[in-house]
Amino acid sequence: MKIAVFEAQQWEQAACVRMASTHEIACTEDALTDKSAGRFTDVEIISPFVHSRLDAGTLDAFPRLRLIATRSTGYDHIDIDYCMRRGVTVCNVPDYGDSTVAEHVFALLLGLARKIVEAVDRTRRGRFGQADLRGFELKGKTIGVIGAGRIGMRVIEIASAFGMDVIAVDVHADATLAKKRGFVYASLDEALMRADIITLHVPAGPSTLGLISDREFALMKPGAVLINTARGSVVDVEALVRALGDGRLSAVGLDVLPQEPAIRDEAEIFRTGVNLDTPALQALIANHALLSFPNVIVTPHNAYNTTEAVGRIIDTTIDNIEAFVQGEPKNVVTSQAPSPQGQDA
Repeated sequence: MKIAVFEAQQWEQAACVRMASTHEIACTEDALTDKSAGRFTDVEIISPFVHSRLDAGTLDAFPRLRLIATRSTGYDHIDIDYCMRRGVTVCNVPDYGDSTVAEHVFALLLGLARKIVEAVDRTRRGRFGQADLRGFELKGKTIGVIGAGRIGMRVIEIASAFGMDVIAVDVHADATLAKKRGFVYASLDEALMRADIITLHVPAGPSTLGLISDREFALMKPGAVLINTARGSVVDVEALVRALGDGRLSAVGLDVLPQEPAIRDEAEIFRTGVNLDTPALQALIANHALLSFPNVIVTPHNAYNTTEAVGRIIDTTIDNIEAFVQGEPKNVVTSQAPSPQGQDA
């Protein structure tokens, strides 16, 4: 099989060598776009990560394409409907990062609760005063887990170990599991009104686009904390800036932002002649505004990035490819909307 691997970092290129004895494989650090696609038009299998955009216009460049093996759980970067019409199989990596992402949630939360970034910055500049560094405990706080799939459930386990009260929001409530693990289910509105901390673990899709916006921020407790390690599109970023500006939120921890490709290469907006009145540009401006708030921590879509998790990504992706070649595809995506348990990077 001819395979092209996109967004391949050095450690991923080493994995490509493992497949070179049985496949003709090309690796590139570039994301897959309509521009980069032209160099690989004869491949039968492509393996992207989440920063590639696999829309119909890009995929038309691959007349022999049979499989897309994305190295991610989420697949909102792929036009699944187009692939189904063309008979192209799409496979994902459904469960590599449950603990990895859940632990990152608490890295962000603890960083905010104890003002770690500011404290470290201060001591590095030789200042050891404690003024304005008073934080808060997690014990006894109520956390609202929006999306109780695999990652959400791991968040619930960790939150319980901290002595937190847990409210879960999910389209598939499991009363038996809730009783066993000591949490309760509620509606989104109820969770927003009751929780001290809200953490998001829903997939990207039409039903979750702008899920948290002005109305939802207005429902939250004054001084609530928001954590988002899911997808940037789940939160209306302009509404988020407003909620921070008026003091509705006391702190925010983000691993994802809308328009991430534009953030990585902002000059592309001007090179491609994009209308500067577009929602994309508005989101980009709002993203920059977020970075100016001292009570906001932003990490660069890094929640998935542990040695253990990336090892699982590689192993599962290779297994997906080999299973497809053998005529027994695994982890096949069958609809445009990700399942409630398939989320994050």
